Amino acid sequence: MNRQNYIFTSESVSEGHPDKVCDRISDAVLDAFLTEDAESRVACETFATTERVVIGGEVRGPGSVMKRVEDIARECVRDIGYEQKGFHWANLDVQTYLHAQSAHIAQGVDASGNKDEGAGDQGIMFGYATDETEALMPAPIQYAHAILKRLAEARKSGAEPSLRPDAKSQLSVRYENGKPVEVTSIVLSTQHESESQTSDEIRGIVEPYIREVLPQGWITDKTEWWVNPTGTFVIGGPDGDAGLTGRKIIVDTYGGAAPHGGGAFSGKDPTKVDRSAAYAARYLAKNVVAAGLAQKCLIQLSYAIGVSKPLSIYVDTYGTGEAGEEAIEKAIRATMDLSPRGIRQHLAMNKPVYQRTAAYGHFGRAPDADGGFSWEKTDLVDALKAEA
Repeated sequence: MNRQNYIFTSESVSEGHPDKVCDRISDAVLDAFLTEDAESRVACETFATTERVVIGGEVRGPGSVMKRVEDIARECVRDIGYEQKGFHWANLDVQTYLHAQSAHIAQGVDASGNKDEGAGDQGIMFGYATDETEALMPAPIQYAHAILKRLAEARKSGAEPSLRPDAKSQLSVRYENGKPVEVTSIVLSTQHESESQTSDEIRGIVEPYIREVLPQGWITDKTEWWVNPTGTFVIGGPDGDAGLTGRKIIVDTYGGAAPHGGGAFSGKDPTKVDRSAAYAARYLAKNVVAAGLAQKCLIQLSYAIGVSKPLSIYVDTYGTGEAGEEAIEKAIRATMDLSPRGIRQHLAMNKPVYQRTAAYGHFGRAPDADGGFSWEKTDLVDALKAEA
């Protein structure tokens, strides 16, 4: 039997965190290629440190985009808000080392003759959903994201001019009878303007926004607050700590409440199952829970490079299922084509919608009218009910 009473912790990082700066640039490069050619192949990695951004990887797409990569990187950094000594969008040394995709990888992935398009690599991908929040996400990661997103909005609007882009949050949430009821501790570290600002002063700035975001009653007199616990945090971003694409995979998914297959998302086009199949698994798990077939659902998919169909589909409902796991697995096979092309077509993924995923989570977001976060739709509910 699953534990019903416990404390669980998840963390998030802001769009100005060094690794998230790199995720943003990699996904912005991907979006630029998809804007010009929806069938572009992109695997873009970014490294950032003091006054320097290095972009590398493999691409197959319009050469015109290659000429704009430096400008794309600078615009990302400018929009995030870095204009500090040590990391300023206008003064960066941007180096680009993108090159052609390997022909040996392409031969396994591309469709040809009677061969369907295959997966871009081997691997396992997980999707998860739970009914503990409206977004069908685990509460600790959902609200850790929400805190940082709200603080970024206040910073960018000018309401809180002394805040700076780099920040991290962490929530410990107490569960009672399997449901989140209370925050036992809040950790918030945010870059700020002046060395004269104390931790107490920073708490005075951020606390109203944190209370605004968290459900009423979750903060109590027992809640522990740790705001800028090290003291001064003026030197931040890639000037304080080097960044790299793909290092925040647990932040990107479920905050540790569910497994992660190991592959990062950002900078990868949707032919790569590291990204598209993880999105599909979330889509399926969310629809299973939305359909009332389970209160919690974990889905694992596995692939082999060059092979179109998944090697396995595994479902775990943690004992909360209204239908059996085998019945749900059968329903999944009957309702969605989980080949790489099938996933892209079902979720309309060949669109420039990935830059917006780079911070505050790839999951638990509302679907956008232009196709962004299509994997958060619950339009498969009726079909799954009929098959299960």
